[in-house]
Amino acid sequence: MSVQPSSSNKPADPAVEAELDRLAVMPIAQLRVRYWEMFRADPPKAFGPDLLRRSIAYRVQEKAYGGLSRSAQRLLDQMMKAYAAKPNGKIVLPRRIRPGSVLVREWKGKSHRVVVLADGFAYDGKTYTNLSEIAGLITGTRHGHEIRYARTRLGTDLSRAAAAGEIIRQDH
Repeated sequence: MSVQPSSSNKPADPAVEAELDRLAVMPIAQLRVRYWEMFRADPPKAFGPDLLRRSIAYRVQEKAYGGLSRSAQRLLDQMMKAYAAKPNGKIVLPRRIRPGSVLVREWKGKSHRVVVLADGFAYDGKTYTNLSEIAGLITGTRHGHEIRYARTRLGTDLSRAAAAGEIIRQDH
């Protein structure tokens, strides 16, 4: 159940590792007590052993290695504010790459350029709301398991390029 700290350079703490190992075999009654000790509140009645372990493990690691980065916390706060304003509406995440950026990916020997717009993406003279639509056009796929795989793979590649800032030009 242990997770290596990823956002810091701290090595894994043996005490944290030992506690996580104990959680894996702890009976539910002890998990409920440990939850109360960590959160100073009774666990939700719907939490079974798995969610109790996960919640406690997260808190143990958070205390040892630090919590979310400020930018991640800010993003979650924005999402919760958007959800509170429209509980049944779609939550739109803020774009992390600026409009005017160009994403470039190769598919079957051909280079494809996608321009990031303020309200979507431009590809081949048309505007699309998401990268998956463009991936479907590039791969020429419309249905089926293998088709979904190809579309997802290219869409994921384009999304990763955007998230990683792999751009050839940024106008701003």
